[in-house]
Amino acid sequence: MRLAALVLRAGAVVAAAAFVFSLLVDGAPAPVAAEARTVATQPAAKAKARAASKAQKPARSAAADSVITIAAVGDIVMGSTPNLPPDGGRAFFDGVAADLSGDVVLGNLEGTLSTGGSSKCGSGSTNCFAFQTPPSYAKWLKGAGFTVMNLANNHAFDFGASGQAQTLTALRKHGLATTGRPGEIAFQQVGDVKVAIVGFAPYPWAQRLTDIQAARKLVRKAATEADVVIATMHAGAEGTAYTHTRRGTETYLGENRGNVVAFAHAVVEAGADLVVGHGPHVLRGMEWYRGRLIAYSLGNFAGYRVFALGGPLSTSGILRVSLRGDGTYESGLLVPTRLAGVGTPALDPAEAAHGIVRQLSRADFGARGARIAATGAIGRST
Repeated sequence: MRLAALVLRAGAVVAAAAFVFSLLVDGAPAPVAAEARTVATQPAAKAKARAASKAQKPARSAAADSVITIAAVGDIVMGSTPNLPPDGGRAFFDGVAADLSGDVVLGNLEGTLSTGGSSKCGSGSTNCFAFQTPPSYAKWLKGAGFTVMNLANNHAFDFGASGQAQTLTALRKHGLATTGRPGEIAFQQVGDVKVAIVGFAPYPWAQRLTDIQAARKLVRKAATEADVVIATMHAGAEGTAYTHTRRGTETYLGENRGNVVAFAHAVVEAGADLVVGHGPHVLRGMEWYRGRLIAYSLGNFAGYRVFALGGPLSTSGILRVSLRGDGTYESGLLVPTRLAGVGTPALDPAEAAHGIVRQLSRADFGARGARIAATGAIGRST
């Protein structure tokens, strides 16, 4: 397994790309305007031509002949004040940083990088969780290799518009792009390949996962402006009772957590080349749909003193995928990780993620389920 990971890492090209987005004002977040992005929108004729070329047999081009590497993980909380890791978080990602290398490195940032402000949890609340990590911790995300952070989740607005604005400022300061706010698309240029990343969650401060038609529209827009599209979703019910991916709408604590299968299939149909899920706090299976890989949940990746841990709740993984510049799958690897101690990310010598994802993929998707080899290599079912 380690040899396979080293081979994939050897081909990784580090491409730094960050794009500036407007801060939201106090109150409910507004959709991100197209002109707020630093990447200029292509002329309409050129955009239509690119969309048509993706819908038909791809033309040979420098982008199509290129290969990009993507590393993606699930939920990340680097502690919540006053419960923070030792040494100001400096070594928090040291055990996994080597496997976070890639052209695009995507994580789901649960909570805020902020100080002060009003928490969503009322005083004396015993069953409400609001996460606030110092803004300076953005540098540890950058140092670990992340290039883009998803802000579409249930904790991104824990401290309201002020907390979200501080989070955006902290990430931008360290050259990290963001996705997940209404209408927001993050872009990275990787050599000849332009990559779009779009995040979704079932909350008003996020691009709505429950509005599948709007999701299709946004992904189609991303596909007209980029060669490769990655969709990331914070969706599904939480906990060890919800490891299986179910058809139909999932609910949790009275919330509509989305129809994850319908959503994932819809965004692939609209042009997504890879779908990465998180939210259930456990690993789920992987499915092939129209030649594209869907990872329904990568579980908890890091959660210092904030998550319930043990068994499946402490088992996670780094999804490493290589795609061609036309979005077609080249290769993939699931690197098994775990939350050690009180929630620090670490490689898992037991490699438990392999067996869990292998079994769930087969049980939930049958012939469409991804095949997870003993090395963690991700293959198609036959």
